[in-house]
Amino acid sequence: MPGTRDNKIRGVQAVDRALTILEVMAREGSPMMLSTISAELRLNISTVHRLLNALAAHGLVEQEPYQGRYRLGIKAFEIGNRALYNLDIRAIARPLLTQLVDDFNETANLAILDNCQVVYIDQVESGRIIKMLARPGTRAPAYCTAAGKVLLAYQNDQLLTRYLAEVPLLPYTAATISDPQQLRAELSLIRSQGFALDEGEREDGVRCVAAPVYNHEHKVIAAVSLSGPAHRMPAEALTGKFATAVFQVALRIGQHLGYGGPGKID
Repeated sequence: MPGTRDNKIRGVQAVDRALTILEVMAREGSPMMLSTISAELRLNISTVHRLLNALAAHGLVEQEPYQGRYRLGIKAFEIGNRALYNLDIRAIARPLLTQLVDDFNETANLAILDNCQVVYIDQVESGRIIKMLARPGTRAPAYCTAAGKVLLAYQNDQLLTRYLAEVPLLPYTAATISDPQQLRAELSLIRSQGFALDEGEREDGVRCVAAPVYNHEHKVIAAVSLSGPAHRMPAEALTGKFATAVFQVALRIGQHLGYGGPGKID
């Protein structure tokens, strides 16, 4: 029936306008007057007022009691927050890890910290015969891996102090940092430079560089790493082109998660 079709069109238009109001308010970042929203959307005030009342009924917007300005409500925050937490970091990271491997033909990893161990949750392998493998689900000590050191570096001081007191820093190779104070100094350096290195600390002849992945709350939740044989990853390149590329991939993953912080290595 024509009337039913017209009602559906008007309903879709109202939803579209209401969502646009939310987008405008989010972009503004501060409370807005009804007249300002109306002018921004080029809609008459009565229409905007009606839509704002509907959004307010669902807790998506709130009106200030005295000045009468409108701001996003707590429900809008809750919905946005849940959407961010529902993002699958592995799905976001996979194409970026693949590009990293395409660029350097070394193995790229995505890792998290769990019970003070580094856990590799995804990996894109190098196409070379000699390559570094850490299958998804593999655990490793945090203190002697690049990804693990990055994740330790951004923990709070209380957790780090407990870690250094309770976890034995066993020497896997001659390069392993086995002194707690030396490790603390290393973690401080990692925070200042924005990336971590593993120069044969877990396995002789293997080098790795890792960078932190931040979420929308500016918290480090994962690490991206690139690893390979030392002869293919010389020290100068490790702290140069490899570190820069890994940092940028970690940054881009974070941006997909809502991170909006600085985007370069100091």
